[in-house]
Amino acid sequence: MKKHRLAFVDIETTGLNPDHHEIIQIGVVLAEQNWLNNKIELKFVEEFELKIKPERISDADPQALRVNGYSPADWIFAYSLSEAMKIFQDKTKDCIFVAHNICFDYSFIEKAFRLTNIENLMHYYKIDSLSVAYARLGTSNQTDRYSLGILCDIFGIKNINAHTALADARATYELFPKLINE
Repeated sequence: MKKHRLAFVDIETTGLNPDHHEIIQIGVVLAEQNWLNNKIELKFVEEFELKIKPERISDADPQALRVNGYSPADWIFAYSLSEAMKIFQDKTKDCIFVAHNICFDYSFIEKAFRLTNIENLMHYYKIDSLSVAYARLGTSNQTDRYSLGILCDIFGIKNINAHTALADARATYELFPKLINE
């Protein structure tokens, strides 16, 4: 597990239900992991963002679109879901999927792979930074909530464009070693 690259992934969607809503943005930060004296050091490899043209925007939750800043003009040159998932597959091959609240992100990613008939080539391990945060901070009095925004505040991480996929993937990338090492 320690030899695999980590893919810090965040998505933005048209709503909360993977059976009804769509991914409209994927942000990824790829990193190599080095372990020394039981501490992790991440070495940045690459980052990328994929905007995906929604096929059923009429099914979108207006609140979700407000939160993630969707506008048709900004998505005019967006990828189709198949194009985006092929790029995602190529860049994340053999990586360990890392996300904050992994159940949400991975359920949409998994469904996108199925819909496009593109094989998921990521390593089968997955890491949820929300669970790591709970394990790390659960007995402290620092917080009883573990949202990415609250954890960024606790650990002094600036997430200027929160609720955009790449910004939240970057924030998770910065948060992860702080949760593991401190």
